[in-house]
Amino acid sequence: MTGNELLRRLRRLARREGLALLYEGRSGKGGHGRIYLGERFTTVPALTHEIAPGLLTKILRDLGLRGRDLS
Repeated sequence: MTGNELLRRLRRLARREGLALLYEGRSGKGGHGRIYLGERFTTVPALTHEIAPGLLTKILRDLGLRGRDLS
């Protein structure tokens, strides 16, 4: 899953659950950004990069989600 796919799925989840979602891209070298979902947040790699399974698990844990929440 790429960062763009994750962001799309999180937007769909936020609409469904009535949560606020904000993506703050970082300018400069590296391209990491921050996703805020409700009261929680996490850092994600550049949106065009593939997210490894372990990192995806950590991102979801930071946001208080499970994999099935994104389907």
